[in-house]
Amino acid sequence: MDSRQFHLHDGKKGSALAVRVTPRSSRNEIVEISNDGTVKVRLTATADDIKINLALVNFLAEILDVPRGRVDIVAGVSGKDKLVSILDLDSAEVQERILRKMS
Repeated sequence: MDSRQFHLHDGKKGSALAVRVTPRSSRNEIVEISNDGTVKVRLTATADDIKINLALVNFLAEILDVPRGRVDIVAGVSGKDKLVSILDLDSAEVQERILRKMS
């Protein structure tokens, strides 16, 4: 066995959210949560990836009442299906806040 020392660090904690984005809507809104848990979001941003991603981060930060710096798109930057990380907020709290805003 190798005798090298590993320096491991605790990762950041939070939750991950699957999102499907529809651009060019009349308003920013959460439309539904599909059976597989994907949150369907409509955004007023055009189909430009940069504008959509920025709009999504801003919208989710507002909905979840967290600073924008805690919301990050970790997969799907150039597509409609995205995986979003929310730091320092567990999945139960994310779900509760989204459901509260939908009703």
